[in-house]
Amino acid sequence: MEDLRYIDDVSTLVLDKDKCIGCTLCTEVCPHCIFEMRDKKAVITDFNACMECGACVNNCPSGAILVNPGVG
Repeated sequence: MEDLRYIDDVSTLVLDKDKCIGCTLCTEVCPHCIFEMRDKKAVITDFNACMECGACVNNCPSGAILVNPGVG
């Protein structure tokens, strides 16, 4: 996703791996595919591709993901 960037290192995306229950919803709803599953937990694979749309936050049943749209 190197071509889907605006400004690097400004995203407010935060993932709390301890809260992640491994449901895979974030990997399914993220339009830029920045999440993947490793050892039954989500990981951020491309932080700078996050456009802060909130799809992952709105679909995470355990509250493991936070983003503050418009700040980054």
